[in-house]
Amino acid sequence: MKLWGGRFQHAPAAAFERFSESFAFDRRLAAAEVEGSRAHARGLARAGVLTAAEAAALAAAFDQLAAEFEAGPPALEEGLEDVHTYIFQRLEGLAGEAARKLQTGRSRNEQAVLDLRLYLRAARPALEQGLGRLLAALAAFADTYAEVIAPGFTHLQRAQPISLGHHALAYAEMLLRDASRLRDAYARMDASPLGSGALAGTPWGLDREAAARALGFSSATQNSLDAVSDRDFACELAFAFSLLAVHLSRWAEDWILFASAEFGWLRLGDAYATGSSLMPQKKNPDALELIRGKSARQLGHLVQLLTLLKGLPLAYNRDLQEDKEAIFDALDTAVACLEIAAGVVATTTVDAAAAARAASDPALLATDLADLLVAAGLPFHHAHQAVGRLIAAAQEQNRDFRTFTAAELAAFAPQFDAAAVRALSPAASLARRDGLGGTAPAQVRRQAARVAGLAQQLLQ
Repeated sequence: MKLWGGRFQHAPAAAFERFSESFAFDRRLAAAEVEGSRAHARGLARAGVLTAAEAAALAAAFDQLAAEFEAGPPALEEGLEDVHTYIFQRLEGLAGEAARKLQTGRSRNEQAVLDLRLYLRAARPALEQGLGRLLAALAAFADTYAEVIAPGFTHLQRAQPISLGHHALAYAEMLLRDASRLRDAYARMDASPLGSGALAGTPWGLDREAAARALGFSSATQNSLDAVSDRDFACELAFAFSLLAVHLSRWAEDWILFASAEFGWLRLGDAYATGSSLMPQKKNPDALELIRGKSARQLGHLVQLLTLLKGLPLAYNRDLQEDKEAIFDALDTAVACLEIAAGVVATTTVDAAAAARAASDPALLATDLADLLVAAGLPFHHAHQAVGRLIAAAQEQNRDFRTFTAAELAAFAPQFDAAAVRALSPAASLARRDGLGGTAPAQVRRQAARVAGLAQQLLQ
């Protein structure tokens, strides 16, 4: 039975029905459809459209359907146009004539957007739990390996010594911003479109603010035309998922490199790696590679949603049916990537000796060497030039600049203190950087504790 068929004399073409049906994917909105319909039915009862008996029959039907959908969406059925038709048919079977009154003052246009808001809102705990678990894993990793020294890079060239824990916390900061972006997106989603009708509102005197409160929204939308066609909230979430995916992809790339034989700093857990069908010795970082690869998928969903809205006239257009598969998969992918990333971090161990060997390159201490000259009174620009010449000479002679004699050092800058130069080390370099946000182990542990606390807030 079509919800709209009264005006038509002929049935839709079979090919068009197959082309236009959405129940295959929007059936996951069934629980949200029941929730929104329950709120609408209460409004109709207050407006006198439904009798007390009809309202009671619908309430009992809603209870039954809600209990059914606790275990998941309904099974796929052939010939159903969409989830709205499915729920109507179920309600008609359970509540009879009352179900036929339920569409009074209501359109599938507003139902679709309300259902999507409710569904995405219900997914928020899974996202925050996933972020919390990953942040907690990164905080524990950072605390455990705060004193492990490794090279930090710029331009993928060795730059300065850093704590490996400090490197992990850089990604934690990105994830905390991701959590903040999600909060912002959900704040703007927090308005109910129920009562907007197809585009012009409703003449039935429904209390939209009361319905919004009943559905757990802080307010009702203010313009019916905008309400039924708005998908900003889906785009904002898709953007948040895309940037999260980019952050996870950058992290995955770093850890893929660090786990390679050429680096050897990380040992990935067997639970998140695979082997080769041909080469028995291989241990491949497939979990990280898939996380990196799925970022392309997320970016594609964002572009799809934005392109879908570009040039779309007010109010509702059937094009908007295409929003669901994109945002559903974007949500599923975000939750899955967070789960796998947390598992990877929790099962990865560190070869501190391999990282220390990479950090033993004396050139990594060049900035500390320049700082010695600055402390002795030389302007930094002159110190930079002198150290540059010293490093070039040391590399040309295949020597550690810390072995240069006082006379040799003086040839580059008289202000050099040979004893202070010899005392330079990666560990000392880290310890000197104990300011807020620095890489000193003590600072890393303080920041790891802060991140762990924020992770717990997300997990509560």
